[in-house]
Amino acid sequence: MPYLLHDSKPRPPPLPQEARATHSSGKGYQELKQECLRSGCLFEDPDFPANNASLFFSEKPPIAFLWKRPGFWQHNEWLDVVIDDRLPTFKDRLVFVHSAEHNEFWSALLEKAYAKLNGSYEALKGGSTIEAMEDFTGGVGEMYEVKKAPDNFYEILEKALKRSSMVGCSIDTSSAAESEARTSFGLIKGHAYSVTGIDEVSYQGQKVQLIRIRNPWGQVEWNGPWSDNSLEWRLVSPSEQKRLAQAALDDGEFWMKFEDFKVHFDKVEICNLTPDALEDSTAHKWEVTIHEGSWVRGSTAGGCRNFLDTFWTNPQIKLHLTEKDDGQDDCTFIAALMQKDRRKLRKLGAEMLSIGYSIYESPGGDEHLSKDFFRYHASKARSKTYINLREVSDRFKLPPGDYILVPTTFEPHQEADFCLRIFSEKKAITEDLDENVAIDLPEPPNPTPSPQETEEEKQFRALFEQISGKDMEVAAEELEYVLNKVLKNTKNIKFKKLSLISCRNIISLMDMSGNGKLEFSEFKVFWEKLKKWINIFLRFDFDKSGSMSSYELRSALKAAGYQLNNYLLQLIVLRYSDEQFQIDFDDFLNCLIRLENASREYLLPLEFLFL
Repeated sequence: MPYLLHDSKPRPPPLPQEARATHSSGKGYQELKQECLRSGCLFEDPDFPANNASLFFSEKPPIAFLWKRPGFWQHNEWLDVVIDDRLPTFKDRLVFVHSAEHNEFWSALLEKAYAKLNGSYEALKGGSTIEAMEDFTGGVGEMYEVKKAPDNFYEILEKALKRSSMVGCSIDTSSAAESEARTSFGLIKGHAYSVTGIDEVSYQGQKVQLIRIRNPWGQVEWNGPWSDNSLEWRLVSPSEQKRLAQAALDDGEFWMKFEDFKVHFDKVEICNLTPDALEDSTAHKWEVTIHEGSWVRGSTAGGCRNFLDTFWTNPQIKLHLTEKDDGQDDCTFIAALMQKDRRKLRKLGAEMLSIGYSIYESPGGDEHLSKDFFRYHASKARSKTYINLREVSDRFKLPPGDYILVPTTFEPHQEADFCLRIFSEKKAITEDLDENVAIDLPEPPNPTPSPQETEEEKQFRALFEQISGKDMEVAAEELEYVLNKVLKNTKNIKFKKLSLISCRNIISLMDMSGNGKLEFSEFKVFWEKLKKWINIFLRFDFDKSGSMSSYELRSALKAAGYQLNNYLLQLIVLRYSDEQFQIDFDDFLNCLIRLENASREYLLPLEFLFL
């Protein structure tokens, strides 16, 4: 079950120096280091021991590993990951990441820390370039299919590099056999290249757009037009060559025409860095806002717009776009939705969920939008697709104004914690549409005898006298009999029976004398209240089955006078709904009684959870 976030208010992005210690002892790197120095012992990590459990979770190691000795960013916080220096080897060779020099261990140690962060080495299998770039920098990723890229793709890359963003590119493979296959133009399929520059050059009286690519292995280079020794460079002035740092070196870095780049490469990944990661004061910086939340079954896990009945229950974030981009009429921003800890939870059977989001124009106000709003209004923008990646991000340009962003899983009832980041060119303001807790209840009337009884009251009085005797007071067991007998004859509501617990709670709410019994005058006041609650329940029992969907509880409680935030709603649903996310009348009644009891006593509905 995901962690229930109590405080979901927006907050500024954290700084690397604010890294939180992840060691089970609660100690950070410096403290553990000093302990080792004082004791004269090398550090061994009990949280991530040097044994098979840290290597694989779904199978036994295929060979016998021998472990030898030689701040990541995660979900909106910097983590201080502490490891020991033992590494898995086979025949005195490192098994996983290794450098060309056999006595160089930094990359393998870095990989071990990353494996610890994700739970095991196996959890790193099937990773992506953009995930690693984000975890090492705290940036936000964008992915582009080059063949489907927007018309201003060159400008997007140009702006990204000006902001010191990390940019990678690759060529798709159609099978495992094609991985690392070399093309006739000297490019490697399935290989992770980096983009290091983009510029225009004067060539035969025209401006030609160029892009500079680097092969990290530095062994194979592009051999087409504008490659290191191509004829095109002979017609470019020495000053232009110097400006572009063009040199015919076999260093893995090369220029190519941007149009050729779009023909030969398939995918581009951009990692936009947060302001705290940029030390260069001249770099153009993004404005960043971060939100964290949870999809919880039965209350806030509503699924995508295909599921209208529950879609509206998802978390809703209001986005204020107030300032246009420089020289533009619209506001540019990137919305990045990330699901948390799914790699770490793979050993428990968790998989990446298909996630995405929709953006709607705000109708005004700060209330959680209802089902009817989404029934009659189309989205203004949305993520390109719902996909089972750790993060889904897209770039948008919208006119200044107020918008509502709804992050969701594709299917309803799927639980996960999430982090939503908004990167904008100009300052944008965001806030959760998580309703403030408010209670709107009438003052409880004093039970006073009416001058003339109604026919209904006469029937109740007769039943009361039959059960209680002349004192006209009933205990919880007797009240249970009275209410179930009366409600049994109510044709418009289906229910099994009211529980003894509910009747005890009724007496706790209505007993003014404090003798643990309910007088007839007190019962009459409660009966009027009960009729109102029955009508509310029937309004949301759409199929007349005697139970209501827990996703409708927010609206039902609001109709009864209780406006609750997501945190309280999630806790109430966990307590009162069944495995099918249904709430029967007895549970609904018990919930309302305890809410009112708590609100009268403590003025805060949170307290009722601990009564």
